[in-house]
Amino acid sequence: METKKKLFIVTGELSGDKHASAVVKNLLQLRNDIEIQAIGGENLKQLGIKLFSDHSKAHMSAMGLTPKILFDHLTLGKRLVDYLKNDYKPDLVLLIDYGGFNLNISKFLHKAGIKVFYYIPPQIWASRKWRIKTVKKNISKVMTIFPFEKEMYEKEGIDATFVGHPLISQMPQKANRDAVFEKYDLDKNKKLISIFPGSRVFELQNLMDVFLKSAQEISEKRTDVQFVIAQADSLKDDVFKKYLGKSSIKVIKNDNYSLLSVSDALMLASGTVALEAALYGTPMIISYRGPWIAYWVYRIVRCITRVCLPNIIMDKDIVPELLQSDCKPQIISSELLKILDDESYRNNMIENLLKVRNILSTHESSKEVAQIISNAI
Repeated sequence: METKKKLFIVTGELSGDKHASAVVKNLLQLRNDIEIQAIGGENLKQLGIKLFSDHSKAHMSAMGLTPKILFDHLTLGKRLVDYLKNDYKPDLVLLIDYGGFNLNISKFLHKAGIKVFYYIPPQIWASRKWRIKTVKKNISKVMTIFPFEKEMYEKEGIDATFVGHPLISQMPQKANRDAVFEKYDLDKNKKLISIFPGSRVFELQNLMDVFLKSAQEISEKRTDVQFVIAQADSLKDDVFKKYLGKSSIKVIKNDNYSLLSVSDALMLASGTVALEAALYGTPMIISYRGPWIAYWVYRIVRCITRVCLPNIIMDKDIVPELLQSDCKPQIISSELLKILDDESYRNNMIENLLKVRNILSTHESSKEVAQIISNAI
């Protein structure tokens, strides 16, 4: 009887579990001779995948580096390497996202002679460029979600394939504007600017006040504009309300995609949300500020000059990046009013944002990753 090939997948949080389950579904359609185990969560469990460790029990997605979290990760890492080396003996280990843990694990797997692939590699281009040496030494193949990453890895002599971005297949269709406006009691005769101040407390500390003042400046100049503010799932109500203060702007939770798709313009903290907005073709500004020392450290460790993903992907300035000293109400409000008032400027931004979608949607990432794995084992 032919022995089954063995695959082990390492994910670190809910998003990785979702990406992994999409790959597994496609892989199981291609092959019935592969045994799969993983560190994962509910999505992989529902596919019948045996979990070596469950995210919820391993504190994988816990924020910060407390001694307890650090100890849990070190212990899990050692248990995992021992298990893979001595018991499971996989033909291939697939690492997904979660760079800090996975890059460290890759060193021990490589030493043990285990072949390692990486899907959604850490954003080395954004910071800590020296980590590319760890990738080159320990990872046999990298599957990138941005085309510029493939070029960066290949320059270093690393086997890399651009497989497309998983968001393309995961994001819902554009919402119905009238339905969203009715649901949240918004005025259909007014323009809508949605505010996304970030998903972490330090982002609220640095951005909420300036975003609220920017909205106030726009309101003083225009009566035909309304605002909503998106509250991230990761932020508790009492924390969010503390930074919202006495503002009367309507807060909306758990409906980001609807807001991103039906807004006339967006006021965003820098992050993945800018890419999500681009995929809907919604005009935006991104803004960010923090302690100057942290900003200068970031300037030193980054590999590229731009911070907004649509700008990085297109290698040109599509979306205004208002960082540090440019993160001011008068500058933010002025840029947003330009989006609303200057039709040629607005249409040009939309056209470029839709090009971002076209670049990323030429591939279906989970299918391509499944095929690469199937060919490799």
